[in-house]
Amino acid sequence: MEDKAFTAAVETVLKHEGGFSADPNDPGGATHYGISLRYLLSIHAVDTDGDGFSDFDFDRDGDIDAHDIRAMTRGAAIEIYRDHFWTPNGYGDLPPFVGPKVFDLAVNMGPRQAHKLLQRAARACEANLTDDGVLGPKTRAAIAGLPPMQVVAATRSEAAGFYRTLIAEKPKLEIYRTGWLRRAYA
Repeated sequence: MEDKAFTAAVETVLKHEGGFSADPNDPGGATHYGISLRYLLSIHAVDTDGDGFSDFDFDRDGDIDAHDIRAMTRGAAIEIYRDHFWTPNGYGDLPPFVGPKVFDLAVNMGPRQAHKLLQRAARACEANLTDDGVLGPKTRAAIAGLPPMQVVAATRSEAAGFYRTLIAEKPKLEIYRTGWLRRAYA
């Protein structure tokens, strides 16, 4: 069964992320469809299909490197997003508009940071939450009791603040300001 919420959300992510990039300023290294080499190496690929190659060895040369990032298909990226972001974090169970927004931010800044921003946004909407980065039952219940578009608006503001602070702390990241702020306010 097709998950329409995931399909729409991942299309937004792919629009924000774009194609292949090997920007030396990007701490994630080579990136394609928003999946970075650093991320692929961190999730410890296995050979689930039994073909003798790691699942992320897309060019089938026995290692995972920038060539695999370039060789990754759009479909493979979507599968990674579903299996490693959307499903395990339960973004589809969050209120409409909230789950897709947090998913998009999680892809860019990591789930824990995106969850902290969501918790801060909920607090701005009068929820009593600690920003611990855990998208657990207390956070989910608080979010469910708030107007979704208020939560999204507050999350946008929190994300923009996060990006501005990051740039202030690491000026070499200034080159990402426009794209990051577009993403924050999307």
